[in-house]
Amino acid sequence: MAKVKLTDLVLRDAHQSLFATRMVTADMLPICDKLDKAGFFALEAWGGATFDSCIRFLNEDPWERLKKLKKALPNTKIMMLLRGQNLLGYRHYADDVVAKFVEYAAKDGVDIFRIFDAVNDPRNFKAATEAAKKTGKHIQATISYAVTPFHTIQKYAEFAKELVDIGADSICIKDMAGLLKPYEGYELVKAIKKVTDLPIEIHTHATTGMSVATLTKCAEAGAEILDTTISSMSMGTSHSPTETMVEIFKGTEYDTGLDTNLLLEIAAYFREVRKNYKKFESSFLGADTRILASQVPGGMLSNLESQLKEQGASDKIDDVLKEIAVVQKDSGYPPLVTPTSQIVGTQAVFNVLFGRYNKLSGEFQDLVAGKYGACPAPKNPDVVKKALDALKMEKEITHRPADDIPAEYSKLEDETKKLLGTSTVTTEDVLTYAMFPKVAPDFFKKRADGPVVFKPEASAPAAAPAAPGQAARYSVNVNGANYDVVVAPAGTVAAVPAASSAPAAASAAPSGGATGGTTIPAPVAGTVLRYVATEGAQVKSGDTIIIIESMKMELEIKATAAGPVHFLVPTGTQVAAQQAIAQIGGGAAPAPAPVAASAPTPAPAAAAPSGGGVTIPAPVAGTVLRHAVSEGATVASGDNVVIIESMKMELEIKATAAGKVHFLVPTGTQVASQQPIAEII
Repeated sequence: MAKVKLTDLVLRDAHQSLFATRMVTADMLPICDKLDKAGFFALEAWGGATFDSCIRFLNEDPWERLKKLKKALPNTKIMMLLRGQNLLGYRHYADDVVAKFVEYAAKDGVDIFRIFDAVNDPRNFKAATEAAKKTGKHIQATISYAVTPFHTIQKYAEFAKELVDIGADSICIKDMAGLLKPYEGYELVKAIKKVTDLPIEIHTHATTGMSVATLTKCAEAGAEILDTTISSMSMGTSHSPTETMVEIFKGTEYDTGLDTNLLLEIAAYFREVRKNYKKFESSFLGADTRILASQVPGGMLSNLESQLKEQGASDKIDDVLKEIAVVQKDSGYPPLVTPTSQIVGTQAVFNVLFGRYNKLSGEFQDLVAGKYGACPAPKNPDVVKKALDALKMEKEITHRPADDIPAEYSKLEDETKKLLGTSTVTTEDVLTYAMFPKVAPDFFKKRADGPVVFKPEASAPAAAPAAPGQAARYSVNVNGANYDVVVAPAGTVAAVPAASSAPAAASAAPSGGATGGTTIPAPVAGTVLRYVATEGAQVKSGDTIIIIESMKMELEIKATAAGPVHFLVPTGTQVAAQQAIAQIGGGAAPAPAPVAASAPTPAPAAAAPSGGGVTIPAPVAGTVLRHAVSEGATVASGDNVVIIESMKMELEIKATAAGKVHFLVPTGTQVASQQPIAEII
């Protein structure tokens, strides 16, 4: 038995699992010299959610990250996680886009492509593996591990043989939920070794507490490579500690040969870095054995909890966990990994909220109609029929889904040129736009500002003691400038630069106070993400006026009275709990301009229903993605009129009567559950 090799996940899956993929490249580069000397088989550093997070939250070009890491890691292979025909997005792409993406990922620094498909359909590996072969890079074909009646060791071994046939250089068993038990892992590796002599790599999360034992038994069975992460970024929803596995195997035939002292230096570095991201940390730190019963990955579980909270249904989590098993069975037992975990989980939420399959997300319709590929088992025919009817299809797709997608790179290139207002664009920018067309435009506008900077988070600001009748004083940091926020006894507020630190240019915060009216305080500490209403707009009690980001979730702040709304803090401001952020009515200072020029423009205020028509409410909280028909169009009962994006899925909202449609909110508006969004007149 050869020595076991380790792939460390600290640059990708560790921070994706622990603090929402927020680590910036600037926190990776200083330690790369030591990572490069450690002797890892590879460093997983790209793919997964990192691409999305870079452009959505970090204002950082993911392609530039890859180039910088490649330069800083000359002796160590960089691995990326690639979702087969989905690449890094949530839909299948045409083969020409897949080929171009793989070509440029290889050119910019990827050495190993870990390719997987959410439903384990080998046809969805075809384009990506063929493209990777042309680059000469290593192809690691991946088995998405699940525990269902149709996922047996024999079937996994058969699938592994299919992956060998499509050109794999190694095989990965990807256990995203921590469900792979030690002795079953041993038997699975043994079974795969009977059909191929390719190296096997084991990827298993620590979420259920079994990962260290599972990695050990898989190594004993013949797995040559194990995924771990440096100890200060391990355990919880992350992975087994690298140093722990090194010590377990030390002096045995599986000895990794890695230097524990060097690894401890790396761990010390990331222990300090991790402090920068405290506000994004998952609250999950131990082992969640609920997953053993529900089969739900830890990341999916926390996501479901936040989604239910958004919908005002936090008490229904147990019902949703039970419903996931039903939805997974009805859709043909797809493994619960991105994007199928989100699709199945969201449909389970819809089933609990609205009745079983009374509302289908667009993505769930596509899944059961075969647009994501062949699921492992037969599906519920009644559910399939419902999806096909909604899609106006006669039968399920049984061929490779990508065969129906015409070449699209040239079209995407033209759209990117138009978006950037230039006749020439880089291939990387076209691919960024292709992956996330809703997020990329804003990123392109802000890119020149450079990446965000995270620093260790101080304790939540506390109000300075105030004598009766006097103001309380808070300290708030806005874009690097310190402000004193003074909250007067009546609830009025003024934010002025602190004498010692605020630059003159940082005077975007309101300089005057507000008088009279009803003050709206922030219920929790967080960041003012965006205004929902416009400054001075007439609002009703209960209308959402501001979105605050707190604890990795978006919180709607509602008006507590009717009248014109006045904002007291700019978007981007970090606020303390109970700090005044808006007022309804009264005399107010001019509304503060957003701190950053590129901050989102608040959506226009919603129109009031005429009162003479049939109102259509939003069934869930979400964003109005697009209008399915034009304003004033004549529709029949049951016609689709609005598409809402909720819980990362698209939901069709249908007319409940015949007549002419009048939209009450514009596209891009965030709406609350049961908020009127259209009416039929």
